[in-house]
Amino acid sequence: MLVDVMSPYEAAVAQFDEAADRLDLSQAMRAILRTPKRELVVHFPVRMDNGDIEMFTGYRVQHNTSRGPAKGGIRFTPEVSLDEVRALAMWMTWKCAVVGIPFGGAKGGVICDPQKLSLTELERLTRRYATEISILIGPNSDIPAPDMNTNPQIMGWIMDTYSVHKGYVVPAVTTGKPLAIEGSEGRLEATARGVQIVTREALPDLNLRPDRCSVVVQGFGNVGSSTARLLSELGCKIVGLSDITGGVYNRNGIDPRIALRYAREHGSLIGLPGTDMVTNRELLELPCDILVPAALENQITHSNAARIKARLVVEAANGPTTPEAERILQDRGVTIIPDILANAGGVTVSYFEWIQSMQHLFWSEQEIYDRLEMIMTRAYQAVQEKAHEHQTNLRMAAYLLAIARVVEATEIRGVYP
Repeated sequence: MLVDVMSPYEAAVAQFDEAADRLDLSQAMRAILRTPKRELVVHFPVRMDNGDIEMFTGYRVQHNTSRGPAKGGIRFTPEVSLDEVRALAMWMTWKCAVVGIPFGGAKGGVICDPQKLSLTELERLTRRYATEISILIGPNSDIPAPDMNTNPQIMGWIMDTYSVHKGYVVPAVTTGKPLAIEGSEGRLEATARGVQIVTREALPDLNLRPDRCSVVVQGFGNVGSSTARLLSELGCKIVGLSDITGGVYNRNGIDPRIALRYAREHGSLIGLPGTDMVTNRELLELPCDILVPAALENQITHSNAARIKARLVVEAANGPTTPEAERILQDRGVTIIPDILANAGGVTVSYFEWIQSMQHLFWSEQEIYDRLEMIMTRAYQAVQEKAHEHQTNLRMAAYLLAIARVVEATEIRGVYP
């Protein structure tokens, strides 16, 4: 069986096991960190606009809380599964640890297609799901955030639902909220800014300059479109973009602002003037210096890794590169900035929002960006130093750093009773 057919959770555990071997962790510590702390599966009814009742299934998984409250997004997709949520929760644990913020990892999701729901149906589904998982979430226990197909409005509904049950306003129960209800400046493009910062930090290590780099971004949602714009502002030339319908390419460059305006007006990038159409598969294999997968898991696999032409892959998405593909890329000298570092800007600014909501004290957008710059730069440098120390790649270095921090917290707290 090829490594590529591993489930997301199997892949997450395999990555952990490899790092655990290098850290020489005890069997007891491996058992603790391989296993989610809590898993909640809920089945709940929602009244549809036509009066019918439909049943939905949702999940909330807390992987680890040794370093602080659980933190992680909620996704609404037809494909979400318990296995996927387990993997994402584990990756969130390492992501929070690698950037040094005091959270553990969690993740949630509902099996649904939001595109097929009216706004009122979406609100009823969100509020019922929030009620079902309210036994786990809270500002000191588990703080949800937006993820795939969820947004600030949905976080607002969850916050309001939780607050109604408590009898008073609890803004810190979610992050990624609208500014009007104690959201944070800079949250919408936080993940993309983190991607920009680590990319900028990595380029000198590869003897590359932004103004001489071409970039392909797979995925043109909030993260992908903001990443393309911010890398363009850094001086890079954006040559390829894609969304769910396909990709566009122009070797002479694409203005990401024009592309975003076109996509909003036409519902797709396809047909963007001055570009050639490519498939999503072809987009990943376009000639470029930097490839930014900002869509789904398992996009770079053993079947296409040998044809990736980029010198640097920056994982804006979670788990876009399979373990087998990573080995192929590494053998070819391709550098990968792993997801748990590259896209940690989102959870970092979520942490800032949580602090602000807990204290009802707010920072300016520039203060947010300055703090994000400090944390992301420090995290990249720490991972790079760990890679040199252990003569390994950036992913393994990030795992060694993150897992060691979680192990330290776990050992200090001990096993109760």
